[in-house]
Amino acid sequence: MSTNSVLNSVLAATTGSSSSELDVTAAVNAVLYADRAPERAWQAEQATLASQTKEINQLQSEASTLTDQLNALVDATGALSSVTASSGDTSVFYASAVAGTATGNHSVFVNNLATNASAYTAEVATNTTQLGTGAITITPTASGTATTIQVGTGDGTADNLTELAATINSKSLGLTATVITDANGARLSLVANSSGSAAGFTASSTVSQLGITQPASDIGTNASLEVDNTPFSSASNTITGAISGVTLYLTGASTGSSATGLTLAPDTSAIQSAISDVVTSYNTLITDVNSQFSYDSSTATGGALETDSVLQNFQSDVFNAANYTLGVTATISSLSSLGITTNSDGTLSLDSSALGAAVVNNLSSVQSFFQGTNSNGFVANLESALNTYTDPTQGAFTVELSSISSENADLTSQTDTLEAYLATVQTSLTTEYNTADIALAQLPQTLKQINALLNPNSSSS
Repeated sequence: MSTNSVLNSVLAATTGSSSSELDVTAAVNAVLYADRAPERAWQAEQATLASQTKEINQLQSEASTLTDQLNALVDATGALSSVTASSGDTSVFYASAVAGTATGNHSVFVNNLATNASAYTAEVATNTTQLGTGAITITPTASGTATTIQVGTGDGTADNLTELAATINSKSLGLTATVITDANGARLSLVANSSGSAAGFTASSTVSQLGITQPASDIGTNASLEVDNTPFSSASNTITGAISGVTLYLTGASTGSSATGLTLAPDTSAIQSAISDVVTSYNTLITDVNSQFSYDSSTATGGALETDSVLQNFQSDVFNAANYTLGVTATISSLSSLGITTNSDGTLSLDSSALGAAVVNNLSSVQSFFQGTNSNGFVANLESALNTYTDPTQGAFTVELSSISSENADLTSQTDTLEAYLATVQTSLTTEYNTADIALAQLPQTLKQINALLNPNSSSS
């Protein structure tokens, strides 16, 4: 065998080719990749933990939404206590009532609405017409202190209507001055910022061009009404305090001698909507739980929590809580009495007509079913099941999330430790392979020298 053949055989055995160059980076990376096999397994495990954390957080969020809606059913001023207020004549008043307001019928007779004090001046040609000398005096009813504004002095503060309006508005007298221009010219309008007699004012003028018109009826009046034959006065046309929990919005005076009726009744529409919202949120939660145990044949995988015993217990406990029964003698004893039935997958179906009939005909029984006699009804039962898992300090989901977090931290620590070790391995291997690479680079010349010694009469090529 020739010397060149020997050389090529040596290089091939050493570097994998007949070249004398060693790919140091590739060689080192190959070793490091093999050493990182445990790390790749840890990363896969961390990905699973991240998916589990995401799903548990989602379930907790959905359970929280359901809990909030359940609480609305037992709150004294919550959904089951919603009240609607109906006026017999909205041209006299309309009304609203807070949840929990006592139901019943009332009468309202409006003598007059609350009004804002107002006044206006005689017209001049335009808003910039020069005004003669004199003064405008305005006296707010509340303070009784007169404010006098000199007009037509030539100082630019009240020489025309535009300047006069700006000066009045700068005095903070509880009214707004506005220049109104129409076919007859320009005039100054004064209107109190609030209604009622206490917010009123009187105005007078000694400016010959600006005679002020202010009828006695325009000094500001309180609303006057009778609620259930009891007199009531208000500075505003929005009346609170006349009937507990009710706000009246006056729109006009009563005609004739008859009072207008006000009916306060359970808001059956709002009550049905609140119960429907609970069913919807319950189904969202249960559907998400069920999805964790569903098998995807195309990927041959289930949910991130498919083997989670905590979730299995949660599913069972929530199912059981939804089957709560108040008692065989109760008119409304279970969800089915409300037209709410359980499907094969644990979700609920709602018959709106049946629910509506139960709410309209047996509202007190509906309230008893959800609220119980001592906070021991359907709501308390289901909330107890949920809180066992979602309690922020001791809930099973909370504990599980803490355990996942610790496990993830341990895996991160192991990864960091391995990476620190591999950094030293990389440095060491790089040094060793670089040394080998130098040696390989020198090998052809060395072989040539040996060949020359062995074959002194042959060509150096």
